Amino acid sequence: MSDRPLGPPDGDVAGILAALAASGTLTELYGREPTGRLDPSLLRRILGEADAHGTQGTVLALLVQLATATPLLAEAADSPATSRLLRAARDGEELLALAATDAASAGSDLAALGTTVDLSDPGGDLVLDGGKRWVTSALTAGHALVLARHRPGRHFTSFTWVLVPLTAPGVTVRPADTELFQGAGLGHVDFHSVRLPREYVLGRPGRGLALFARHMAVERLASAAWAVELCRRVVADTARRLATRTVDGTPLRQSPSVRQRLAGCAVRISALDALWNQSADRIAARYDATAAATLKALSGMTVEHVLTECGHLQGADGFERDGVQRLRAEAAVFGIGGGTTEVVLDTVAERLDQVLGGPTR
Repeated sequence: MSDRPLGPPDGDVAGILAALAASGTLTELYGREPTGRLDPSLLRRILGEADAHGTQGTVLALLVQLATATPLLAEAADSPATSRLLRAARDGEELLALAATDAASAGSDLAALGTTVDLSDPGGDLVLDGGKRWVTSALTAGHALVLARHRPGRHFTSFTWVLVPLTAPGVTVRPADTELFQGAGLGHVDFHSVRLPREYVLGRPGRGLALFARHMAVERLASAAWAVELCRRVVADTARRLATRTVDGTPLRQSPSVRQRLAGCAVRISALDALWNQSADRIAARYDATAAATLKALSGMTVEHVLTECGHLQGADGFERDGVQRLRAEAAVFGIGGGTTEVVLDTVAERLDQVLGGPTR
């Protein structure tokens, strides 16, 4: 991995992607001929720099683009239209949205989604109907990768990805009603009889959920890397603040109870970091779903504990503009986005013997 600068990490997502492409970092991340795989250590470095300088919304949008949308497109692109878009994303010229969470079903129940794509005319256009909510980069991307149902039922092979220009007739994009995650371009997207050429289907029909599962594993790996960097930053900031606040002339940082609570946070972060390093290659190279679920569960629990502790320790100062309490609200996404902690714990429970047995060789 190169040590050259990654480019200015404090701009908007499009600017960051352009800088990453210009420095050669995107080529290094995916290889000269992207196949859907990536370098997890380099991805972690990119997200760490973005977390140190940018807003949480910017990091979120960057994570979805780099860890999920572009790799999924790289694996599934097999037509002139999808291949052109892949080249643009690899060159830092195209921001993508990933639209999986459905407006008609609970976010974690993908098999119940109501967005449909009609592929019945083998020589003609496809027709897309439905809606997606809480789509990262919906307001800023040029295209969305949309998970849709191409036949009834909950069978694993009933779903397909479609590449959709967000300016196409029949597409409506609305901002999400939230003040959180500035820079993420969060929005809801509706599709009303959106007609597109057949070449906008991504890969073979019926592989939608299989592709999603593979690349969601890598997104969980990326999310855990971001969680480590975020928690380290917040604990260090809290310790610095408490070193300058005193009670009876003694810095709060030296209080035994405060020291122990900060140490407890540090131990949890170290455990998450260790599990990340143990799991990274298995998830990035083999899409190990059990390892990804275990890592996702631990990252959600770690972020919740660390941000709660630091919010309490900072007291009233945490309610400053862009203070730790706002960050704490945004950090709740680690226990929700990409699968709630409860959902991934169910996955861990189903494979308890494998998890307890340690890494496979």
